[in-house]
Amino acid sequence: MKQIFSLLLAGLFIPIFANHASAQGCVAIRSTGGICTMEHAHSDSTSKWVLNINNRYFKSFRHFVGTKEQKQRVANGSEVINHSYTMDLTLTRNVNKWWSFSVDAPILANSRSSLYEHDGKNRFVTHSFGLGDIRFSAYRWIFNPEKMPRGNIQLGVGIKLPTGDYKYQDFFHKNDSTLVLGPVDQSIQLGDGGTGFPLEMNAFYNFSEKISVYGNFYYLVSPREQNGTSTARGGTPSAGSIKNGSSVMSVPDQYMARLGANFTANALTISLGLRDECLPVHDLIGGSKGFRRPGYIISLEPGLTYDFKKVNVYAYVPVALVRDRTQSVADKIQTKLTGVYTQGDAAFADYTINVGCSFKF
Repeated sequence: MKQIFSLLLAGLFIPIFANHASAQGCVAIRSTGGICTMEHAHSDSTSKWVLNINNRYFKSFRHFVGTKEQKQRVANGSEVINHSYTMDLTLTRNVNKWWSFSVDAPILANSRSSLYEHDGKNRFVTHSFGLGDIRFSAYRWIFNPEKMPRGNIQLGVGIKLPTGDYKYQDFFHKNDSTLVLGPVDQSIQLGDGGTGFPLEMNAFYNFSEKISVYGNFYYLVSPREQNGTSTARGGTPSAGSIKNGSSVMSVPDQYMARLGANFTANALTISLGLRDECLPVHDLIGGSKGFRRPGYIISLEPGLTYDFKKVNVYAYVPVALVRDRTQSVADKIQTKLTGVYTQGDAAFADYTINVGCSFKF
């Protein structure tokens, strides 16, 4: 039982791999933080802290328009390649059997290489490094954990602050002798520039000491429509981008859903589930104009967790099954203006690596 719940703890909200959305920058959605649940549903400790350190890495390079892969991009060497690394530091305070509070601080190191952002002939790299958007959250179990040890549902609500630099700049090579300083692509920006409100639901049920199931849902509401950061990479926005609204970056909503099962043998837990990460075309609150690359990734997510009582170590590797770059609002406006159907592309990763540990004290 304890080992089963340890997996739920270690797996509920391991960051989704990076920090951006499948359209937001050719990757998965922005980091949702590390561990967000109490370490045990019927824990008798009312003053326990949990520190989770999660490391997430992926390489995105496969371009998709809709669900169709643009294989020629890799074949002719014109693909965009993003390397994204995030270390999430999440500190959780379990106040009592009902309530817990957490703060999550991501540190990001990203790189992006391409031809089209530079002189169009040679591949150059831009970088970003620093603190991301910090998130504060509160959680409460719906049912009394002492009376419902086999299963429970936890609800969470919080606030995400725009602490990450959403105007991070680097140099772009326009020719052999000219460098232009400008904001890096949305995919490797450290933040989105908006105050957001994350909504979460975590659930589990233990059929026995060996078999359990879990489900998680995370939605980030982002009321701000645009953050004012230019997409022209230090240049002058084109007339077309101004007309369709893609000359500045949007502040999109995002969500993640997970569903899976666990098998526990002594201190080792094996997990297998499905994961859906999405950056939607339209936001729940506020407008949806500005530049974004909406889309979703559905992944098969195997994982391992080992419990050392006071320390849990884990590894999860979501492997992409379906990748879909959907039509953005700017694409729709462009289609209406020109009469020609427009749908941009985005580069996706084949898999994401999540490795970390949590300390209980």
